[in-house]
Amino acid sequence: MTVRGAECGIYSQQQLQHKSIARLKQIYSEIGCTVEVSDKRCKDSWIRAIADYQSAHPEKFITPASIPLTPIEISFYDHEYYAGDKLIAAIRYDNDLTRPWVVMVNNKEVHRASTNILCHHYICSHYKDGTLPVQEEAGGQGAGCKGERFSPMHPAPCSLSSSPTENAIMAEIFNECEKYGFEILHDGIYNNEVKLGEVGCTDGSWWVVGAAEQERVACQSALVAVWRLAVAQTQLLNRRFEMLTPMDGSSYGSINELLN
Repeated sequence: MTVRGAECGIYSQQQLQHKSIARLKQIYSEIGCTVEVSDKRCKDSWIRAIADYQSAHPEKFITPASIPLTPIEISFYDHEYYAGDKLIAAIRYDNDLTRPWVVMVNNKEVHRASTNILCHHYICSHYKDGTLPVQEEAGGQGAGCKGERFSPMHPAPCSLSSSPTENAIMAEIFNECEKYGFEILHDGIYNNEVKLGEVGCTDGSWWVVGAAEQERVACQSALVAVWRLAVAQTQLLNRRFEMLTPMDGSSYGSINELLN
C-alpha cells in the first residue's frame, strides 16, 4: 500500500516522525482524525493520535489501486475487470473495422483500440494511477462472477493481476510483438490478419510454434521466439524453425547474440 496520505494510503510511523508539528496538525485535519491529542505541544502526541486513528479506521485509507485487479473472460468478445467483487470496467467488441475493441465503464465507451490487449493495458494503467472513471452500476457482475481467466495467448499482463509470473511472460511477449507491429489475439500472434504462430513459456522454458507447424521449438527468450516468427515471413525460410541458423538471417541484426 502506498504511504503518502489519507487519499493515497496510510502514513507510516517513520514518515510521521519526519513531519513537523505544523504538518502533523494539517494531516490530523486532512484525515478527519478524532483521537484526542494528549499534549498538543508534543510531536509524539500528534503522531500517536494519527497512528491510532489510522489503525482504528483502515477502510478510510484503502486506495482503489491497492486492491488487485482481476480480469475475467466471459467469452472471446466479452471481458470484465474486478477489484475484489466490484466491477471496475469491461471490454466489448463491435464491428468497427479498425478499432473494434471497446473499454466500457457504466455502459459507456471510454476507450477504443485495435486489439483487446491494448484495451487491457488501458484499463490497468488508468486503474493504477486513479484516472479510470468510477464504475457506479452493477450491470454485468452476474455474468463475470466465476468466468474463466484469460487463456495463455490472451492473459492479463499488467502487474495488478494475481499471477505475477504469467503477467511477466505476457508483458515480454507483448513488448516484443510491439516492435514488429504484431497483434496478439486469442489464438496466437498475427500480422496483417495473417496468423504467424504462438509464443509461450512453460515451466520457465520459452517456446515458439509457427502457424504451419505442429511442434514447439525451444527458445532462449521471448525476443528470440518473436524474432523467429518475424523471420519466418521472409523469403529466407522454406524450412522448419529448428533448422534456422544465425547465418540465415545476417541481415536481421546480431543474430548470433540472440541465438547463442
